[in-house]
Amino acid sequence: MRVRVDCYAGYKGAESPRRFVLGEREFAVTEIIDRWYGPDDACFRVRTRDGRVCLLRHTPGRGDDWSLEPGVRGAPEL
Repeated sequence: MRVRVDCYAGYKGAESPRRFVLGEREFAVTEIIDRWYGPDDACFRVRTRDGRVCLLRHTPGRGDDWSLEPGVRGAPEL
């Protein structure tokens, strides 16, 4: 599921998500629980202000493509 993500941008570019927008709803990221990097993407397990735990995947090779991975308990749905 594609989402729009606002990030802290450091010397590496989009380093960590600060908030994301899904449909008409905005979710503030209050904690980055975990992060890991693959050869083609970066993943961030985050907690939102309302306590949801979500997995955001950034694939920089496809522009500024972000997705919200399905199947994470408590993740928002459209």
